[in-house]
Amino acid sequence: MSRRPFLQSLLLVALLPAAALVSTAIAAEAAPALVEGTDYDVIEGGQPFAPIKGKVEVVEVFGYTCPHCAHFQPLVAKWRASHAKQVNFVPLAAPFGGFWMPYAKAYYAAQELGVADRSHDAMFLALHTDGTLPLHDPSVDEIAAFYARYGVEPQRFASTYDSAQVQARVERADQFIKRSGVEGTPMLVVNGKYRVKGRSFDDTLRIADQLVARESAAR
Repeated sequence: MSRRPFLQSLLLVALLPAAALVSTAIAAEAAPALVEGTDYDVIEGGQPFAPIKGKVEVVEVFGYTCPHCAHFQPLVAKWRASHAKQVNFVPLAAPFGGFWMPYAKAYYAAQELGVADRSHDAMFLALHTDGTLPLHDPSVDEIAAFYARYGVEPQRFASTYDSAQVQARVERADQFIKRSGVEGTPMLVVNGKYRVKGRSFDDTLRIADQLVARESAAR
């Protein structure tokens, strides 16, 4: 019985780790080098919003009424899941005023009530796909009826919506957004240091990948 196939198999197994390293190196080299001012802006004196030891923070500043955020959501949700081990992903609803504010408050009320993650995708669908919620001037009762689907009693939602705790969340988010120089949505902020400037959603996530890798290596 010939031992050649067996020896070839052993050689192949031995070479697999090296091949994987070469493949990873080639992939890293294939990604275009980041250019400050083109791919990202440095935030002078920037600080993370809610740092967690051992993880790189990525804040997504979004607005429920923003159609671009609605289109970005499936992509960033997939990215978030694939980076869960190394990234602390923090969605922040932008309280820019006007028609942004009611749904920003709704998000922070949902956080207080423990249903923000479960209802996040559905809120985008209700506003931009199903049309079951109005984009402009929603009443608290209309928003409360949406969250009732997640077991929140309308009266409890309404009282939380107008609570001091939600107002504190709104103010904290507003402070971070202003000091980070965020003026539009969706916007990713990496470790409080960098505003991502992608030319497309895919480009935004490519840049975020490289900045996360940079911050991970710096630790």
